[in-house]
Amino acid sequence: MKRITGILLAVLGFAGIVWADNPLSLTGAGATFPYPMYSKWFSEYHKKDPNIQINYQSIGSGGGIRQVTEGTVDFGASDGPMTDEQLKAYQDKHGFAVLHFPTVLGGVVPTYNIPGVSGELKFTPEALAGIYLGKITKWNDPAITSPNSGVTLPGDDIVVIHRSDGSGTTYIWTDYLSKVSSEWKDKVGKNTSVNWPVGLGGKGNEGVSGLVKQTPSSVGYVELIYAVQNSMPYGSVKNSSGVFVKADLASVTSAAAGAAKNMPADFRVSITDASGKTAYPISSFTWLLIPSKFPDASKRDAVKAFVKWMLADGQNYTEALSYAKLPKEVVAKELEALNSVQ
Repeated sequence: MKRITGILLAVLGFAGIVWADNPLSLTGAGATFPYPMYSKWFSEYHKKDPNIQINYQSIGSGGGIRQVTEGTVDFGASDGPMTDEQLKAYQDKHGFAVLHFPTVLGGVVPTYNIPGVSGELKFTPEALAGIYLGKITKWNDPAITSPNSGVTLPGDDIVVIHRSDGSGTTYIWTDYLSKVSSEWKDKVGKNTSVNWPVGLGGKGNEGVSGLVKQTPSSVGYVELIYAVQNSMPYGSVKNSSGVFVKADLASVTSAAAGAAKNMPADFRVSITDASGKTAYPISSFTWLLIPSKFPDASKRDAVKAFVKWMLADGQNYTEALSYAKLPKEVVAKELEALNSVQ
């Protein structure tokens, strides 16, 4: 009898463990800009809580906005904040809002592949706008050679490379160009997808990195970590104070200094072309797009728990991957906003 009782208790105990350890899967999709960071976070969080598995598709910000609006994922991700029209479309479809939660800061850098040129180039806003407008077509154009005295640039045609998919990285790039070039603003504008005047398209930061590496005389734009991981040269950019600044943790953090103190309640803010001598001008927050209501309470609690971890312990992983930590003022406001997720 004791043996039977022992077996029964063991079975019941095992059943309790299975019930308690029932895994929960969360799905997300969107931005490639923070994908290296998100991959690290989701892996580390799974170690902390093995019951939570977060699956993320790096499909571009446009895809992230589309999928979270369609309700095919638990959360989206974008480097460009959703527009008023997109927010209204989400509200009309679901009956409640979608919220923006900044996760990290990053920089978008001009990267290039010029045979025989290994040094760091300097780019003015006028040069970058002119290249992407198709008005500056040779590497030895005075707009490029003038700030790069001492660097011998060839007369080769510039091969312009851009994103082919809906992209937050493109949003950041075109948001910047729209601020520094009235012609760009009027002819092309800012968006996750635009009608490019010139160039070849690559899918994702990965695709643009690959195209630049394999295409001589090319120039492209990628998130800083992709240039670092692929050992690709990238240039410094002249900021609004007239200083050529290279993207790194300090210069990206500097770009966010002003916005951190005056962050709007919905966290939708642009920090491109920020003021300050040390600010890197093509910097941005990137956001998780989280529904304000979850029909599944377990998923709601899991998402909120992850965001709280991300805002605290998760920030300690950022700098190793060339992302900048969120300012403390922003973290405090996000923790407060997280209370509104039901």
